[in-house]
Amino acid sequence: MEIAGQIKSDVATAMKAGDRDRVGALRLVLSELQKAAKEGGDDEQAVLRRERKRRRESEAAYRDAGRSELAEAEAYEAKVIDAYLPAELDEAELDALVVRAIEETGASGPRDMGKAIKHAMAAAGGRADGKRVSTKVKEALG
Repeated sequence: MEIAGQIKSDVATAMKAGDRDRVGALRLVLSELQKAAKEGGDDEQAVLRRERKRRRESEAAYRDAGRSELAEAEAYEAKVIDAYLPAELDEAELDALVVRAIEETGASGPRDMGKAIKHAMAAAGGRADGKRVSTKVKEALG
C-alpha cells in the first residue's frame, strides 16, 4: 500500500498547513483505498482511477445543472487524485497503441472493437481513459 501511505503523510501535511479542501479530498480517497484493501482489492491505482472518474462525472453533472461551485469542488478533488496517478498517454502515444492493438488482434471492423479495446486498455496499463481508447478504436475501425 505505497500510495495509501503517501496519502496519509500528505493528509498530515495538509492539516498542518490548514488546507481544509485538500484534507477533505485526501481523506475521501484514503477511505476508498482502505475499503478496497479490506475487501481484498490490492490495485490502488484502479481505485484512484475509479474515484477520479466519479469526480469528473460529478463535475460534468454539476456544470450541466448550473452548480458551478460544486463543479469546482469536484474538479479540485479530481486534480488532487491525478497527482497520485501516472501521467495519461498523449494523443500520439495513444494513436500508436491503438494501431498496434488493431494489428495484434486482427480487428477489421466494428464487430472486432471489443477485442481491440480490451487489448489497448491492457497495453495502456491504466494510463488512458476507457472513453478515449474506445473513441480512438472506433475512429480507426470505422
